[in-house]
Amino acid sequence: MRTGRTAEARAHAAAAAGLAERAPRLRLHVMAAQALVAPEEEAVPLFKAALALPRTERWPFDHARVRLALGELQRRRLQPGEARPELRRAADLFASIGATAWQQRAEQELRASGVAVAQRPNAAHGLTAQQLEVARLAASGLSNKEIGERLFLSSRTVSAHLYRIFPKLGITSRAALRDALEGLAGNGVN
Repeated sequence: MRTGRTAEARAHAAAAAGLAERAPRLRLHVMAAQALVAPEEEAVPLFKAALALPRTERWPFDHARVRLALGELQRRRLQPGEARPELRRAADLFASIGATAWQQRAEQELRASGVAVAQRPNAAHGLTAQQLEVARLAASGLSNKEIGERLFLSSRTVSAHLYRIFPKLGITSRAALRDALEGLAGNGVN
């Protein structure tokens, strides 16, 4: 679409439609592709339908790319108020998985929509992007197994991350994670 080969892009999206039911992740991709090739007035509902699919958060990079595409479209349609939450969520997701180039792209779109975006520190209290995501998921109440499934890690790896996270945040229990993360958010770390 961005190279101007609209007919070819639409043909590829149409050809992929038959694959949508093979796997949930493929369904997300196919629905997003259909939104990308649709006329502007039809694209927003298609993007929202793709994001409404169950458990798309299992694939944070793919989920964030769809949110970014939706936010870009809304901003270009002069709907900055609707674009900002999508762009902010995309930027946050990209940051949480360490996709800095994509994070910068989302933040650039946010700036274009009129939001001042501060430079983020690379690490919060020395946490890596993956450790920060593990901490957030653990603070939300997910078990190590559930976190592992969501981030494609073993539960032992999640446990090892938590073992390293606690001293960095100055806490000794899982119950203290939420307060520690809120303290980081108050210091400008999202």
